[in-house]
Amino acid sequence: MSDILHFSSPWLWFIIAGLLLIGELLSPGVFLMWLAGAAVLTGVADFIFSMGWAGEVITFALASLLSVFASWKHVTSKWSPPSDQPHLNQRHYAYVGRVVVLDQAIINGAGKVRIEDTLWDVDGEDAPAGTRVKLTAVNGLRLTARREA
Repeated sequence: MSDILHFSSPWLWFIIAGLLLIGELLSPGVFLMWLAGAAVLTGVADFIFSMGWAGEVITFALASLLSVFASWKHVTSKWSPPSDQPHLNQRHYAYVGRVVVLDQAIINGAGKVRIEDTLWDVDGEDAPAGTRVKLTAVNGLRLTARREA
């Protein structure tokens, strides 16, 4: 029994793999699964080559790096498909094209507009407060406007 739990035993790597898989089930994400695969690979390599503890640790580290990097493209492409609404949580993009009234005058290219009880910074040609402007673009969190004809 003490041979099974010996540090340089292949069985230890299978136990580590099992614990990592249990951790994967208990936590969100898909990261520990790849480390569990590296632990299984290390256990199999230890069965075949009877490595010492240093070889096992190096094999696990290299297998972990390889499995995580190899899976990165698969994981990001599978779970991050292109969105049909890329600006869903950036509501200021929805304001482009709207005509609004300046709340504060545009002076030296900077002013403010009020949209739905929120005051937004706006860039554009100088204009007095109360002027109707059309929002034409977004620059960071600032809106760009031009006078409405």
